[in-house]
Amino acid sequence: MPRLLKLAALQASFGPNLATNIATTSNLVRQAAADGAQVILPPELFQGPYFCVAQEERWFAEAFPWRQHPCVRAMSDLASELGVAIPTSIFEREGPHYFNSLVMIDADGQALGVYRKSHIPDGPGYQEKYYFRPGDTGFRVWDTRFGRLGVGICWDQWYPEAARIMTLMGAEALLYPTAIGSEPHDPSLDTALPWRRAMQGHAVSNVIPVVGANRTGLEPWENYPGGGQRFYGSSFIANHRGDLVGDMGRDDHGYCAATFDLDFLETHRAAWGFFRDRRPDLYGTLTGSRPAG
Repeated sequence: MPRLLKLAALQASFGPNLATNIATTSNLVRQAAADGAQVILPPELFQGPYFCVAQEERWFAEAFPWRQHPCVRAMSDLASELGVAIPTSIFEREGPHYFNSLVMIDADGQALGVYRKSHIPDGPGYQEKYYFRPGDTGFRVWDTRFGRLGVGICWDQWYPEAARIMTLMGAEALLYPTAIGSEPHDPSLDTALPWRRAMQGHAVSNVIPVVGANRTGLEPWENYPGGGQRFYGSSFIANHRGDLVGDMGRDDHGYCAATFDLDFLETHRAAWGFFRDRRPDLYGTLTGSRPAG
């Protein structure tokens, strides 16, 4: 029998109450699981509002060690109950260090480990360098009950190197929890389509399914009257051709799901020859901060 994997991306809006946000996410996980999804991806930092719009020290109190994080505990219990894997995005504290992290929770509720976001953005409305250290875990893939999964977090998804490395590590699907929307410095700038296209390209170049789960809705800025971040949703699932096989609108609240034959994809990936024909002997420039000469 073929190895089938059903992936789901969740999309929702989130507010200031942690318990309410966990309940919102749990409800959508239950819906996706009832539809047969085996790996269910919530958006980035669903524990609360996306606080990186400005530099405010009060938000450091919202970080927890990853094993004790309320979202990890809640999703672990839910994963065990439903028999699904839930990659869970969190604000992590490790001693004096703070990270934008993801804990891979398998279908028995076990936390398999943590990935810490490698690429940390810094710009208007996305001031993450104030809060998060660059990740120190390297890229991670995990063997779950349903397949070998690679994860990145938001800004990681724009980097083809990350997708290629995870696929070289044996990932059978790539998952990216996300918080992205309006650009405060330029209200006319809409990155929704480029955001999708970047990851659709990863799907094609690595012959692998890719999932992007984004927030949606307007989050007002508490200390900046009249300001706010509007997240553009558009969560999706792309197949190995980059075709959208799961597709959500900008304002949808819910989930999308799609099923993949992992045995077919393994053979198809070999047939394309992208990994056979790689020339790492020519790629040395990629490992330097700038080209020589």
